[in-house]
Amino acid sequence: MSRTVRIAPSLLSVDFGKLAEDLAMLEEGGADWLHVDVMDGVFVPNITFGVKVIETCRKLTRLPLDCHLMVVEPEKYFDSFVKAGAATITIHVEASPHLHRQVMRIKELGAMAGATLNPATSLETVREVAADLDLLLIMSVNPGFGGQKFIPASVQKVTRARAILDDTRSRAVLEVDGGIARETIAACWRAGADTFVAGNAVFSAKDPKAEIRALRALCAEQA
Repeated sequence: MSRTVRIAPSLLSVDFGKLAEDLAMLEEGGADWLHVDVMDGVFVPNITFGVKVIETCRKLTRLPLDCHLMVVEPEKYFDSFVKAGAATITIHVEASPHLHRQVMRIKELGAMAGATLNPATSLETVREVAADLDLLLIMSVNPGFGGQKFIPASVQKVTRARAILDDTRSRAVLEVDGGIARETIAACWRAGADTFVAGNAVFSAKDPKAEIRALRALCAEQA
C-alpha cells in the first residue's frame, strides 16, 4: 500500500506573538497538518492550550488541526474541541479506560479518532480497537515538553505498530511525535510511519519552510 508523507508542525514551538504570521508561513511551506498539544498539568507536567486557541487557529489557517489531548478524562473535551475546529482528536490509552467507547464518540462527532501510546505502554493495548482507529500515534519521547531527544527504541515500536495496523486491516494514519528531525525521520518512515510531528526541528531552522521540504524529501528518498 502506498503511503503519503504528512508533516505536522507542532503549535508548541509557535511564537504566539506572531501566530497568524507563523501559521501562514507553515501553510506556504507545505505543512499538511498543525499538531496541537493540549496538556492539563495533571496527566503530564505542563499546561498548554485550551479551546480558545483551537478556535483562533481555525480562523487563521486552512490546515487541519491535529489535536493531541494529554489530559485526564479526555472525554470531557470532545464536544467543545470538535466544535472549535479540531479535525483529529487523539487520546492517550493510559487516560482512557473505555477506549473503544471514547474512540467511537469522537467519530460520532465528525472528527478523526486517534489513540496514542507513551514510550513504556505496550502496543497490545490498542490491538482490539486498531480497526476502528483513524490514527495511531507513537510517542518517541515521554510527553510533556517540546525539544526532547528521540528514544531510539521507538523505531522498532513503529515497525510493530505498522504490523498491528496491517494485521487488523486498519486504515489508520501512523504518526510519530517526539524528537523528529532530519536524523530520525527516515528511520521512522522506513519502519512504517507516514505522519510526523516536528516542532523544534521546523521552528529552530533558519528557513522553516525549507526544513519542511527537507523532512518530506528524506522520506521520499527512502520510499
